Amino acid sequence: MADEPKDREDGHIHLAFDRDFLTIPVAGIVPLKTLPDGARASRSYAQVLSSIRAIGLIEAPVVMADTKNPGTWFLLDGHLRLEALKELGVVEVECLLATDDDTYTYNKRVNRIPPIQEHRMIARAMDRSVSSADIAAALNLQVESVLRRFRLLEGISPEAAEMLKDTPCSMKVFDILRQMTSVRQIEAADLMIGQNNFTVMFARALRAATSENQLATARKGKGGGKPTPSGQQIARMERELAALQTQVKSVEETYGIDNLHLTVARGYIAKLLANNRVVRWLATHQQDYLSEFQKIAEIDTLGPIAETPSA
Repeated sequence: MADEPKDREDGHIHLAFDRDFLTIPVAGIVPLKTLPDGARASRSYAQVLSSIRAIGLIEAPVVMADTKNPGTWFLLDGHLRLEALKELGVVEVECLLATDDDTYTYNKRVNRIPPIQEHRMIARAMDRSVSSADIAAALNLQVESVLRRFRLLEGISPEAAEMLKDTPCSMKVFDILRQMTSVRQIEAADLMIGQNNFTVMFARALRAATSENQLATARKGKGGGKPTPSGQQIARMERELAALQTQVKSVEETYGIDNLHLTVARGYIAKLLANNRVVRWLATHQQDYLSEFQKIAEIDTLGPIAETPSA
């Protein structure tokens, strides 16, 4: 990451970009990283390609001038966009010219559009007479998928929608919430936010724990779908859910320290097993311990960490 900008004596803030866009040849832009295998076959690349083809480039790539080679620029952000521009035969592109060599911000601080915000963008575009077919072409989606996103909040309480507007709830979660009354939708939204759990599985558990009088009218009565659990089953699920939530909070409080202790212990055991005299003694006197120590030392990682690369 680039050094922090120095405070100026005149009190002005150091700008990270030039104020004006710079139109430069695509051939003069040098990517700073290689796209992973399969990137051009990914859905993200297809959406970028389709969007540029339909409505043009929305977000300008970020470049920095190569001081040693005039006419050459290093690409800090926008590698998928650059590949799409090359595939479409675009010769020149407007770019933001960065003043700092900072790639950390782009790669680590990417904000994904929540489904409700996506719905509002589609609704606003359609209100401005943009056809669903044009939106589908820009987003590389089926027209039916665009219309489903447009109808995302039908049957959803405005209060619940406001609570979930910045969350990653999928469309299936809203399908489940739609089966509940407005009051129950608000309760369910509050539970999902409190647990930071917006999965379909959790939404189904909340739906199963919903009493009959809190289900939407269309789901009640004959032919209303799967039978609702009995009161005793609901009470049991509520008790189990409360116990699970308590356990999760307990684990969250100690996870970091426990993980550190396990990492240190694993390193210590690995060093012990690197000593042949220790291994021979364990093999002779404590074979069970030796077997368990070897299993611990062979652990590659104590917890997977997933990162989403930026486009």
